[in-house]
Amino acid sequence: MVRAQRDPRDFSLDPEVIDPATDLVVVGNPNNPTGNLDPAATLAGLTRPGRVLVVDEAFMDLVPAEAESLARRGDLPGLVVVRSLTKAWALPGLRAGFLLGPPDVVAALRAARQPWSVNSLALAALEAYGNGDLPSAAVAGEVALAREQLAARLRSLPGVRVWPSAANFLLIRVPDGPAARRGLLDRRIAVRAAATFPGLTPHHFRIAVRTAADHERLVTALAEVV
Repeated sequence: MVRAQRDPRDFSLDPEVIDPATDLVVVGNPNNPTGNLDPAATLAGLTRPGRVLVVDEAFMDLVPAEAESLARRGDLPGLVVVRSLTKAWALPGLRAGFLLGPPDVVAALRAARQPWSVNSLALAALEAYGNGDLPSAAVAGEVALAREQLAARLRSLPGVRVWPSAANFLLIRVPDGPAARRGLLDRRIAVRAAATFPGLTPHHFRIAVRTAADHERLVTALAEVV
């Protein structure tokens, strides 16, 4: 396995970093933990005969109008799109989702999967999704508004850098990540330390988009610890 790193300045994806001989490419869109939304045309350009391109669109439900999604593209060779229900619909733990791809690739994956890969609760969630019983696309607009409001508050803090995001989280960098995280934990606030993501450091955090009250508490606490 070879990791193709994104540009550390803005985490954009440069297709040139991927070896043309690579026969399997996996990419997230929006990306986790940066929240980048890669252009559909850029990702489509990664497909070619003899290659499987897996696009993880787990957070795409949170993008208004699902801009840049490849889920409806049936003309691209080797394209596999993975979707999740657990993000926008707040269904953690169910592991409910679905996969779209060419019949031969889907058949090969089906032959290799576990005999009981989806439990009854996840099946019920999938049925509700298919019947349109889950919350509407308005959720994406609400999350986008809350995310931009939170980003603006975080950018006002000295020394805190915030990257643009299209998902329900923000990537930030603070001057002293370990000390800031300990200070937040002392105030009973947990953030996702991002040092385990390749290319990031102990000073990077992934911040979830939540309610206005939660944002106020977070920003107040972060102002005290950075």
